Amino acid sequence: MENFRNESDLLGTLQVPANAYYGVQTQRAIDNFKISGQHLSSYPHFIKALAMVKKAAAKTNYELGLMQEELYKKIAEACDELIAGKLHDQFPIDMIQGGAGTSVNMNANEVIANIVLEKLGKEKGDYQFCSPNDHINLSQSTNDAYPTAIKLALLHMNDELVNKLRKTIAAFRDKGVEFGKVIKMGRTQLQDAVPMTLGQEFEAFAATLEEDISKLNNNANLFVEINMGATAIGTGLNAPVGYANLCARNLSKISGFQIVSAPNLVEATPDTGSYVIYSSAMKRLAVKLSKICNDLRLLSSGPRAGFFEINLPPMQPGSSIMPGKVNPVIPEVVNQVCYKVIGNDLTVTFAAEAGQLQLNVMEPVLSHSIMESINFLGNALDTLREKCITGITANVENCLNMVKHSIGIVTALNPYIGYKNSTEIAKEALETGQSVYNLVLEKGILSQEKLDEILDPENMLKPHQF
Repeated sequence: MENFRNESDLLGTLQVPANAYYGVQTQRAIDNFKISGQHLSSYPHFIKALAMVKKAAAKTNYELGLMQEELYKKIAEACDELIAGKLHDQFPIDMIQGGAGTSVNMNANEVIANIVLEKLGKEKGDYQFCSPNDHINLSQSTNDAYPTAIKLALLHMNDELVNKLRKTIAAFRDKGVEFGKVIKMGRTQLQDAVPMTLGQEFEAFAATLEEDISKLNNNANLFVEINMGATAIGTGLNAPVGYANLCARNLSKISGFQIVSAPNLVEATPDTGSYVIYSSAMKRLAVKLSKICNDLRLLSSGPRAGFFEINLPPMQPGSSIMPGKVNPVIPEVVNQVCYKVIGNDLTVTFAAEAGQLQLNVMEPVLSHSIMESINFLGNALDTLREKCITGITANVENCLNMVKHSIGIVTALNPYIGYKNSTEIAKEALETGQSVYNLVLEKGILSQEKLDEILDPENMLKPHQF
């Protein structure tokens, strides 16, 4: 039978598992919020960010004479252990909760306090020697420590997402080079347009995603502005003079990011505009990534009654009833991730709008939505690259045959025979099934030598001087 210890708070006494590093307020959150099934422990960057914030706060309190050196050093050691990835299982609360993040802040305060107590040779819960509130939360409130940790976590998570995006872009670019000589038909509105290369198509995939690197990074840079020292509503009550700027400098050294104190802490405390714009950048990426996956599914459709211009790596049998069927499951799953990210962006929008007066209490669902989107997108990018893009092959002959038999190549004749003649040739080709090539020769509109030059697919891949 599990042993328990008793801890007390405003509402009374509650039993906490004896070996737990968290305390009574975390236990209440465990009991109260059984919502998403995704726990704080699922987001290690968030836990590490909380530890960095608490370490910076302790250092600032020590430097301003509010904390003894021995206690500061023990708190710093405890935070370093969390930053190193230890004891993350001691953050079992649901990511979605009421209380504007108080449960998250207290979870961190309690875990760090009990680690310190252990280092001091004291019993867990013996908070007279190191208190979650009086020491770990000194000169802070949830309203400045919690959003600061969110922003710091998102800065780290953005770096990982951008790295995965760069790898995916490189994979598309490699295919662009590989397919550089594969002539195919371009399409607009799903109708034949003009020839291009498969390489140009894949290079365009790379280029459109590459644009989003700067969007993500530029928007993430807004997270460097924090409100530590606010503390509850931005007036700085319970924080000493000079705390805000000094804490920002300390957090910069600890985190490696150029953290700065917001110029107006009353404005910064309820403001969630940086989350909105960063989420919108992820939505932009999701929309473009989903479009690419739509294209991959179209280009690989078939194998007999579709485009069949490319082959996607076969990942699993495609049907329980149709033998031999293989489906484009990797692009399909990435499409679904993109829909989730787009939906999360709407959640972020509503949560940001819901701020009232000096605080936005919806930050838990807001932060969870953004972090979930980053994780989903990162995993989707890795999956698409590893299990799809790198294994794509081209059906070269099928691509070329579609160009040769396409009505769309008549577009290349416009500058030479005029739009009216080109339209008549296209119409007759459609009605009779004859090729554009043969009809032009039959009517004596152009010589075979000139026609061959104009309709050479490779001559239609770039601008010309007429």
